[in-house]
Amino acid sequence: MATATLDAPADAPADDALKPFTVTLIIRRFNPEVDEEPKWVDYDVEMFATDRILDALHKIKWDQDGSLTFRRSCAHGICGSDAMRINGRNRLACKTLIKDLDISKPIYVEAIKGLPLEKDLVVDMEPFFASYREVQPFLQATSKPGAGKERIQSVADRARFDDTTKCILCAACTSSCPVFWTDGQYFGPAAIVNAHRFIFDSRDDASNVRLDILNDKEGVWRCRTTFNCTDACPRGIQVTQAIAEVKQAVMRGRA
Repeated sequence: MATATLDAPADAPADDALKPFTVTLIIRRFNPEVDEEPKWVDYDVEMFATDRILDALHKIKWDQDGSLTFRRSCAHGICGSDAMRINGRNRLACKTLIKDLDISKPIYVEAIKGLPLEKDLVVDMEPFFASYREVQPFLQATSKPGAGKERIQSVADRARFDDTTKCILCAACTSSCPVFWTDGQYFGPAAIVNAHRFIFDSRDDASNVRLDILNDKEGVWRCRTTFNCTDACPRGIQVTQAIAEVKQAVMRGRA
C-alpha cells in the first residue's frame, strides 16, 4: 500500500509550499451489483495543500476511476450533500482541506454510518428525512397578523432559536450518534435541532405538538449527551445544547 509523501516540509519557504505533493486516499468502495461486502481501495493523487477532499475525489473520478460514486452539489458547505467520514470523523468533503489533515499517513474516506449504504460513499437518506418530516419542521401560525402587517419578532425572540436555523440537513450529526447507529427508530439530533428551530419561534403556535412528538422513548430521551453531534456539525451548531433545551421544554410542558 502506498503512503502519502510531502515534497516540502512544513517550515519550507512559501514557494516550496505551493508545490503539489502526493496524497494517498483509501476509500471504502461498495458496488451492490458485484460486491458482497465493502472493500478498501487506495488511490494516489497529486494535490496542493489548499485543495479539499472533494477536489481529491474529483481527480480520482475524472482521471483514475469513473465508477467512484459520491454526492456533491454546491461545493461550498451549504447544500450538505457531501457529508462523509474522513479519518473516522464526519465532515463535509468540500470544507475539509488537505493541509488540515495528517498527510504523513493515508487519508481514509468512507460513507457516513447508520444509514443504508447504496454505493461507495452514497447512503439512502430517506430514513433521515422521514424523521425530519415527522417533527413538522415548518411554521404553523394559527393567529392572524395585523391587517397588512407581517408577524413581528423581536431581536431577543429571534436569538432564542437563531443557532438551529443554520442546519443544512447534511446528516453529519445524526450519523455520528452511537444511539442512532444501534437504534434506527431514534429521531436523531438533526430532527430534534429542526424541531427546536420552530418550538422556540415566538411566531409559531404548534410548539406543544412538537414537544409531544419528541416526548417519546425514541425522542429526546434517547440522547445520551456524548457530544458527537456537536463535534460533527460543520455549521458549528450547539446540537447537544439544543437537545437539552428541548428536554427542558418537555418537562415544563411548554417552550
